[in-house]
Amino acid sequence: MSDKGGDGRKQLGNWGESVAATHLEAKGYRILQRNWRCARGEIDLVAQAGDVLVFVEVKTRRGRKSGTPEEGVTPRKAQRLLDLGQHYLYEHDLDDVEWRIDLVAVELDGRGKLLRCEHIPNAVMGW
Repeated sequence: MSDKGGDGRKQLGNWGESVAATHLEAKGYRILQRNWRCARGEIDLVAQAGDVLVFVEVKTRRGRKSGTPEEGVTPRKAQRLLDLGQHYLYEHDLDDVEWRIDLVAVELDGRGKLLRCEHIPNAVMGW
């Protein structure tokens, strides 16, 4: 899988999201939506963990030249995720629901071999 250019990054991102969804489902999460979009942006995965609604940011990296997946969640990105979560709740008329934002870090080596898929609950806080 090539990650050169926009199409390669999108393909790599889609693959990482599939790995993340499978990982979360194995932990008992129920995937409600993939790639939920609105005018403000996109939430990679919307999942249910017990009574908690979980918005999941998936960061997939091949090699370390762009940093770790965790480093991809900048303060600006974290704020955008919080805004998107609140917008999702508003659009779906969910007033009194417990929710959080998790990160799934997917990392591959230079040849495309999966090195790790790590779920980080409450990766973004702010409410």
